[in-house]
Amino acid sequence: MSERRRTALRARGVAAGAAVLTVAAGLGVRTVADGAVAKYAGDALYTVLVCALVVLCAPRVRPLAVAGAGLGISWAVELFQLTGVPAELSERSTAARLVLGSTFNAPDLLWYTVGAAAAWAVCAAATSGVTAPRTAASR
Repeated sequence: MSERRRTALRARGVAAGAAVLTVAAGLGVRTVADGAVAKYAGDALYTVLVCALVVLCAPRVRPLAVAGAGLGISWAVELFQLTGVPAELSERSTAARLVLGSTFNAPDLLWYTVGAAAAWAVCAAATSGVTAPRTAASR
């Protein structure tokens, strides 16, 4: 197995673990806090989870691109709520409610940014010592 493949598998494993921990943190916040603290922590963690899923899908993506993709997806979902479609879907499906939400809330955009910044910091720290393997052409 090539070093690039091992690195990608390792990144996917870390991302899967991060996704599980993020879901656990979100559930934990909901059990110990309520109101704005739980809501906005949940928003930030939503984006962290999206970033972990980006790494699962594309393990070689740079940390800034991971954070940008996570933020873009989170913002797109929030802006999609302006159409009313997520509210209709949320009435019929718990999964839709969890993934799409139901009502637009402008402060959520800020907390998604906080989550993306946190995910970027973790990704950057995790990959700071990782270097690309040298190829015959680069020697």
